[in-house]
Amino acid sequence: MKIDWRRKLSSRKFWAAVGGVVAAVLAFVGASDAVTTQVTAIISAAGVLIAYILAEGFADAAHAGDDHDGEGGNAD
Repeated sequence: MKIDWRRKLSSRKFWAAVGGVVAAVLAFVGASDAVTTQVTAIISAAGVLIAYILAEGFADAAHAGDDHDGEGGNAD
């Protein structure tokens, strides 16, 4: 079974799970609440950014064959 990493990395559920695991590990090792909150926020922000970049890449790839030169027959 091959893992589709592009799809996995663009999943909000995946990033929520990563944030949850990291928060649990930080709590286990005795990190303060402030550190746990900051690290979880950074992971969440990175997840959102990666998901956005991949989603835009998918959209761009889907429209790669479209006519974007402005000569689509639309008379103004």
